[in-house]
Amino acid sequence: MGRGGALRPGRAALTLVTAVGIAAAVGCGNSGDGAGGSARGAPGTSASSGLPRPPRPLSGAELCVSAVGYWAREMLDGGEPYGDYQSMGLSNRQYDILREVVDAARTAKRNQGTRAARELIDRQVRQACTDGYRDGGPSRGPWQS
Repeated sequence: MGRGGALRPGRAALTLVTAVGIAAAVGCGNSGDGAGGSARGAPGTSASSGLPRPPRPLSGAELCVSAVGYWAREMLDGGEPYGDYQSMGLSNRQYDILREVVDAARTAKRNQGTRAARELIDRQVRQACTDGYRDGGPSRGPWQS
């Protein structure tokens, strides 16, 4: 059929299934006040909808810790980064942190073992990223050097 025509039987069924699925997802048919179970006050849910809340976005410092920490552990374990620092998802400053931390971690691994090296990575990456983002990010503060 052309535009504006009747829906095909398969398409009408799909539309009905979609509508029922959406209604179930938003909680129609469950007022939340009886034995049906209320999501009100449940951790990680929104009191108004009962749906899980999206996770909060990571701060710049948390993203830095995650990315630099990942690559530092990879390099400590003998992995080789691919491409340049940008293909690793790092800024130039984050790559500088990575190189400093990996050098220190390799020395710690040689002298004290893998566990000490990993602890050093966690500690130094967290400190360097926290310092770098204390004033908000790379366009201000200690990132400018």
